[in-house]
Amino acid sequence: MDNSPNIKTRSPWSWIPTLYFGQGIPYVVVMTLSVIMYKKLGVSNTDIAYYTSWLYLPWVIKPLWSPFIDIFRTKRFWIVALQLMIGASLSLVAFTIPMESYFQWSLAIFWLMAFSSATHDIAADGYYMLALEQHQQAAFVGVRSTFYRIAMITGQGALVYLAGYLETHADSIASAWSITFFILSGMFLSIAIYHKFVLPYPVSDKSVVQDANASSVLKEFFRTFGSFFQKKEIIVILSFLLFYRFAEAQLVKLVTPFLLDPRTEGGLGLTTSEVGIAYGTVGVICLTLGGLLGGYVISKRGLKFWLWIMVFAIHLPDTMFVYLSYVQPENFLLICAAIGIEQFGYGFGFTAYMLYMVMISDGPYKTAHYAICTGFMALGMMIPGMFSGALQDAIGYQHFFLWVMASTIPGFVVAMLVKVDPEFGKKKN
Repeated sequence: MDNSPNIKTRSPWSWIPTLYFGQGIPYVVVMTLSVIMYKKLGVSNTDIAYYTSWLYLPWVIKPLWSPFIDIFRTKRFWIVALQLMIGASLSLVAFTIPMESYFQWSLAIFWLMAFSSATHDIAADGYYMLALEQHQQAAFVGVRSTFYRIAMITGQGALVYLAGYLETHADSIASAWSITFFILSGMFLSIAIYHKFVLPYPVSDKSVVQDANASSVLKEFFRTFGSFFQKKEIIVILSFLLFYRFAEAQLVKLVTPFLLDPRTEGGLGLTTSEVGIAYGTVGVICLTLGGLLGGYVISKRGLKFWLWIMVFAIHLPDTMFVYLSYVQPENFLLICAAIGIEQFGYGFGFTAYMLYMVMISDGPYKTAHYAICTGFMALGMMIPGMFSGALQDAIGYQHFFLWVMASTIPGFVVAMLVKVDPEFGKKKN
């Protein structure tokens, strides 16, 4: 498709921030905002943890259909089409919330949104590599990460705060959350329309369906997958991907219910708006700072040097929730500080996990192998999260957070098994 030069050469600043802000919003809505909404609408912790953990599934299996995004249509087409679909899904959620059977209908729509978001991730990341020169890709990688984090603050912070404000002014909690999703839908549809006119048309962004047939596509598809599972020490690799965050996968599903539940039920009794500030804003900022520091220190000494420090950093701060559940402090600043410490440690320690995935993906199929790694990463979050709510309901918050601390043991074990190149991650002179 031939387009005017100004469209082909449009500044990356005009679309990278909005593209990755748009990538982050549906993920945080499906994974976090849905949990808070269901909690406020009276759904049990067991059902919240079990059913919302299933929403990880599209990110688990997205490598299965990722080759088809290359084969059919352009990445630009997929980005705009999927953003329109996500915007429409947000409106549908808003319509279903006041319904009597809101839980079943909204879950079904969240499933649609999750599949659309996972597919959008594939298209957006591929488009980023096609639309930019290599030096630009390196220069804007921090911009990508920053605006993805801004999306997290918007979803977990600003939108949760807005919903909390509306809860005190609308006719009902359901109405407050319905209005919140209508606002979010309007914002996201605006992003889709903006990208329809602003995204450049890279020459290399084209369908390859005319160059491929079903037989060759399937043959290459299975060759790519097979080569991943032929890696040396594949059992150790899969164990690390699945168990490094075994404790965090259980913790993350119960943090917001714990913060919202009344003190008589073992929670902290925070309002929805206070959760938006403490977990959605302070927590995400500390998470981001931990990740930035983790990337910086690894570039100085390499992943092998920092691995064990990061293993301790991601696991030991979970004790903050043991403290909060036993003491149940009323000082909001103290609660924010405890959450900030845990999230900073998580961000710092998670850097080792991300760099390990990069290391084991290196090779001729690095893009596809990294996508497979992210699938196992999502599976490692999905399965433990499914039973965490039922476990918490059975033993209470205090014992649950002690169990989370015991669940950090597999993370230490798999870290003992992995082998890391001493020079990997270190910045070269």
